[in-house]
Amino acid sequence: MQPFFYDRATDAANAFGLAQQPGARYLGGGTNLLDLLKGDVEHAVRLIDLNRSGLDSIVSTEAGGVRIGALARNSDTANHALVRQRFPLLSQALLSGASAQLRNMATTGGNLMQRPRCYYFNDTGFDRCNKRIPGSGCAARDGFHRIHAILGASDACIATNPSDMNVALAALDAVVTVRGEDGERRIPIAEFHRLPGDRPQSDTVLGAHELITAVDLPPSPFAANAHYLKVRDRASYAFALVSVAAGLGLRDGIVEQATVALGGVAHKPWRVADAEAPLLGQRIGTSAFEDAAARVADQLLAGAVGLRDNRFKIPLARRAIVRALRLAAASTGEST
Repeated sequence: MQPFFYDRATDAANAFGLAQQPGARYLGGGTNLLDLLKGDVEHAVRLIDLNRSGLDSIVSTEAGGVRIGALARNSDTANHALVRQRFPLLSQALLSGASAQLRNMATTGGNLMQRPRCYYFNDTGFDRCNKRIPGSGCAARDGFHRIHAILGASDACIATNPSDMNVALAALDAVVTVRGEDGERRIPIAEFHRLPGDRPQSDTVLGAHELITAVDLPPSPFAANAHYLKVRDRASYAFALVSVAAGLGLRDGIVEQATVALGGVAHKPWRVADAEAPLLGQRIGTSAFEDAAARVADQLLAGAVGLRDNRFKIPLARRAIVRALRLAAASTGEST
């Protein structure tokens, strides 16, 4: 473990001030960052502990939305009455991740900042990783890449975002609030995470020292008909090979609004809003609805590229999208 200085922040302003020191990093639950520090993948001179900063509240906002503090624990968020009732899709996604012990520690802000679980990024024994050592190459492209991206990848990186929470947030049009040099700014979740391009070392659009303070969920029409489907190698405690967050806004069995986001397939949660259009106006439970779900899958996966070990993800994702939409249509509401 690397030696470091430790500071405990009292509030967001104090945390941001402390973070101006060289080599400072924010510390929430530590379920990802501390492992990376131990493995010499990440480095820090000073850790700013946010756990006394008062950023852990979950409150109702105007018109039926919810604001989730950056330090709210995943288990608290998943089981909060407001989230279960208004955003069961988020509750389902959180409860599908990690283990109960980790969910009791992991935070909303930390989950947003999760680093990829690429073998070549997490193991410093490999010296070719553009995310860890910019310009060194991507060992995964020529190596074992079964868990890697089929959408939005680049020659520089084919790693995937590992978070279940982020997929649900993408489907729910969440907005991330951050504090920086120029005060507060709000970042739509669709813009928060980056595709790798030629700068894969940057997972997000956050500037230096910017601090996530909250995530805002606008009112959702998907509370009654939503489903998070996670396909993985084990029944629990495994990252998604493919995941789907699906929601339907229905009136008398007719689809008026729809949302579909994919996880486990790209460097960021994958959503193409225009791809959801075929579902609109379809009656659930009909062959027309099934055909529309298949068209949604085809449009979401347009441009998907499979490599030697991960090309199975393309048909897997196609089937998962259709199944998730079918399950969302049959859903009865609040997360269980």
